[in-house]
Amino acid sequence: MVKRQSYTESHREDIEAHREKATMDVNKITETIIGCAIEVHRALGPGLLESAYEECLFFELQKAGLFVERQYPVPVVYKEIHLECGYRIDLLVEKTVVVELKTVDAFNPVHEAQILTYMKFASKPIGLLINFNVVLLKEGIKRYKR
Repeated sequence: MVKRQSYTESHREDIEAHREKATMDVNKITETIIGCAIEVHRALGPGLLESAYEECLFFELQKAGLFVERQYPVPVVYKEIHLECGYRIDLLVEKTVVVELKTVDAFNPVHEAQILTYMKFASKPIGLLINFNVVLLKEGIKRYKR
């Protein structure tokens, strides 16, 4: 005799499979973003303005086949107040990953607060904070998850 799954059990398994696929997809996206950022950093090195890295990373991400939006507006919502375009995310990749670029000597707590706030207000699950003003880019990347 074959035991049949209930609708609820089957539905739970479908949801779990979808979550696993979404996690794999996000990991693949962030892996591609980091690879592209390394490519840009290798070519340009540290010492340029943030806008130069943004333009070049935007180009590399598009070349890699990702959907990328530059200077994505993030509304600020406080109770009944809704400020359209209060802030802008440097790059939003695949409508999922917030990429915030910096050219600073070192990250400080305000940079972390900034990306976490952008992720919250934009309702995005993953964020990458990338500082191009380092010798090795891997030392200038932080990943955040909500």
